[in-house]
Amino acid sequence: MTLPHGFVVTLDRHTRVLDDGRAILGGNPTRLLRLSARARPLLSGRTVRVRDAASALLADRLLETGLANPVVEALPPHPASGNGGDPDPDCTYVIPVRDRPQELARLLASIPAGSPVIVVDDASRRLGLVAAVAAEHGARLVSLTVNLGPAGARNAGLRLVTTPYVAFVDSDIVLSPDMVPTLLRHFADPRVAMAVPRITGLATSESSRWLGRYESTRSSLDLGAHPAAVRPGTPVSWAPSACAVARVDVLTDGGGFDERMRVGEDVDLCWRLVRDGWRIRYEPVAEAAHEHRVGLGDWFQRKAVYGTGAHPLAERHPESIAPAVLAPWSTALVLTLLAQRRWSLPVAGSVWAVATARIAGKLTSTEHPVRLAARLSADGAVSALAQGSALLTRHWWPLTAIGCLASRRIRRATALAAVTDIALEYRGGTNRLDPVRYGIARRLDDLAYGAGVWISALRGRSTAALRPRIVMTRRAPQRQPTTTALPSLGDTTVTGQQPARPATPRRARR
Repeated sequence: MTLPHGFVVTLDRHTRVLDDGRAILGGNPTRLLRLSARARPLLSGRTVRVRDAASALLADRLLETGLANPVVEALPPHPASGNGGDPDPDCTYVIPVRDRPQELARLLASIPAGSPVIVVDDASRRLGLVAAVAAEHGARLVSLTVNLGPAGARNAGLRLVTTPYVAFVDSDIVLSPDMVPTLLRHFADPRVAMAVPRITGLATSESSRWLGRYESTRSSLDLGAHPAAVRPGTPVSWAPSACAVARVDVLTDGGGFDERMRVGEDVDLCWRLVRDGWRIRYEPVAEAAHEHRVGLGDWFQRKAVYGTGAHPLAERHPESIAPAVLAPWSTALVLTLLAQRRWSLPVAGSVWAVATARIAGKLTSTEHPVRLAARLSADGAVSALAQGSALLTRHWWPLTAIGCLASRRIRRATALAAVTDIALEYRGGTNRLDPVRYGIARRLDDLAYGAGVWISALRGRSTAALRPRIVMTRRAPQRQPTTTALPSLGDTTVTGQQPARPATPRRARR
């Protein structure tokens, strides 16, 4: 499977072009990609346009390593797609719902008239109301007599889909007119199995409450303002199935959602698709709006429920569930600073210097290996400290609380981690909430999710979802050209540091 002619990719915002285009640095884990003289002209500025086999190979390699993203505006529109607001006969909407007829009506009104729509009623207590709404909007209704949960309801709808693509949409979502046509453009890449939009907060009378304003900035469903490949061990390690477009044949061949999972089923699906060699794209240009829960009790309970998916995911994906991913040197640095002894800063500085020297040894082909290595090791140290802080305040908080009772050093470390996290996250977001209430919501968010993770671990009698993963640096094998016409692409893994986004299962019920 190769990328079609006209396919355009641009380097990720974190990717660096070095030495006048002779090398590219970035991705997860960080790697150095060396370009041969034949390959360099294919990179125009920060863009590669597929024109032949050589440019297709380079673009594919950049996508696979996370060094670049497709330019969705330059991708060809899906053949059957019209303008925004027109129905697409190649895509069927599957909507799982239990009761909630008003929300269902609101969603159906946002779907282009004439689109194939299947509403799967998951054993509603008010089936008549749901049926009336479906009939009013011309949707096909499938009624389940037993509540199967989100995974089972989606699979029931998937089995009835006859189009090449399916759009799963939850009832508390409202679609923008061009969302599905935009996501369908990504399927010009034959290896893309699923594409997901950015999910922002829906403006309602309740969204102005303080938790609503917090969720508008830090919702678990909002994956950010920048496009990304979705894969475990990267900043965008999973994607919510609250709104997603996928290839029907790929999902059918893979068994669809795991119906044994009431939470985390979307994380599991993403990781299985990636494991099988497929790509998942996150595209923030496409948007949908979600009605956030803003009542304190309901909000806290749902955050905790998200965490309870940790152990089922650990059973299925033990290599991907780790709450932190660290290199040996960054682990040593974090532990040294956590000790808070007189020798901590000198030893931590020595660890960083040794790591810098080792990284520089892998960058000898660049013009300024030491300077570049220092920047990379500094980035790795910051990432490691951020992940260590998250362990203290989120995943391990029950142990942290016990430790704070007995240790002044742990109290200092925890206070510093909590305050620094709030300050950095508040500064980095577009907030409509004052810092004090934002900080309270942030800590409650972590307490709830962490409690769910521990409940899950205790039920499963396993600490797999609580253990960090230590990754060793290794040299990646050189990619050999398939013909003499293709550019030589050699890459080297530069650091073992992978800034992981913890797997945060989305919801237990709609």
